Amino acid sequence: MRIAIVAIARLGRSPEAELVKLYAERATAAGRALGLGPVELVEVDAKKPGKAAEAEALKPHLAASHVIACDEHGRAIASRAFADQIAGLRDQGVRRLAFVIGGADGLDPSLLESAAGKLAFGPQTWPHALARVMLAEQVYRAVSILAGSPYHRD
Repeated sequence: MRIAIVAIARLGRSPEAELVKLYAERATAAGRALGLGPVELVEVDAKKPGKAAEAEALKPHLAASHVIACDEHGRAIASRAFADQIAGLRDQGVRRLAFVIGGADGLDPSLLESAAGKLAFGPQTWPHALARVMLAEQVYRAVSILAGSPYHRD
C-alpha cells in the first residue's frame, strides 16, 4: 500500500522539509517487506486563497485513495493503534492511503466530510510544517512497530 502525505504549500529548503524527507525514506525502506510504501510527500499550491480553492487543488491528488484528514477536531490515537489502523487498511486491500493537511485555516468542510477518517495531533495548535514532520514520524513509527523494531517502546 502506497502512503502519501498530501499538503498545501511547499516547505522549500527547511529543517522541517529535511525531517519529512528523512522519515519518509526510513518508512519506505522499512515498509517494503511489509507491503507498505513508498511513502511520498505531495506538496500542492492553490491558485487562489481560501479553503475552497485549496480543496480543489488537493482533490486530484486524493483520487483513488483512502483519505484521512489531519484536523484539530479529529481523533487522537496512540502510536500502536495508528500502526494497527495502517495495517488493517493494507490488509483490506487499500492500495493508496493519503493523509491530507490543509493550509493555515485548515481543510474545507467538503474535504473533511468526504474523508474516511480524521486524525488529530492532540489539543495543541501546531504549525503546518511541524504537523508534516509529526505525521511523517508517526508513519515511520507505525511501520517500525509493524516490523517488530525496538524503535517503539510501550
